[in-house]
Amino acid sequence: MSRFDDAIRRFDDANAEDPILERVDGEERPKELVYGERMSERLARFAPDAPEAVKLAARAQHIRRWEIPRAEYAEGRAGYLKWRTDLHKRHADIAEDILRDVGYGDDTVERVRTLLRKRGLKTDPDVQLLEDVICLVFLEHYFHPFAQKHDEEKLISIVQKTWTKMTVRGHDAALQLDYAPEDLSVIQKALQSA
Repeated sequence: MSRFDDAIRRFDDANAEDPILERVDGEERPKELVYGERMSERLARFAPDAPEAVKLAARAQHIRRWEIPRAEYAEGRAGYLKWRTDLHKRHADIAEDILRDVGYGDDTVERVRTLLRKRGLKTDPDVQLLEDVICLVFLEHYFHPFAQKHDEEKLISIVQKTWTKMTVRGHDAALQLDYAPEDLSVIQKALQSA
């Protein structure tokens, strides 16, 4: 087994411990394990020649996320931003331990840490690539259930914020996704009023 395959297996093993389950094709599966697989699948379709560090970061994007619940942070934007910052650091730390354990050196480890911590969004092409994939996975798999819980005004704001994070190529891919009619309507309103 290559060190890349070993790292992916170790990321998956870590995420397979997620106690939060998601129903996929009639089967209950660990939520963050499913998320990691979706990230890798979307990256493979969107950028099959992505650098190895991006492929590693995509799979480790939410590694053991359930260990830092949002509910443990203050309500509002400040609490949300602190939670996100702590998550990014935690994901990077866990990924680093696994990568070093399977034989990766400092260059790859630091690159994956940079990617997971979103350092250089809009200026670093690899960080931007990862962000495009994150946004595409959200729109494809998580926007519809999210939309069921929120009013249209909030959804429009979320779509506009998501769109701002993406490249033109990401926008093109997002517009090719198969949305529920009510979700597509919200997305179209968000883009028209942006």
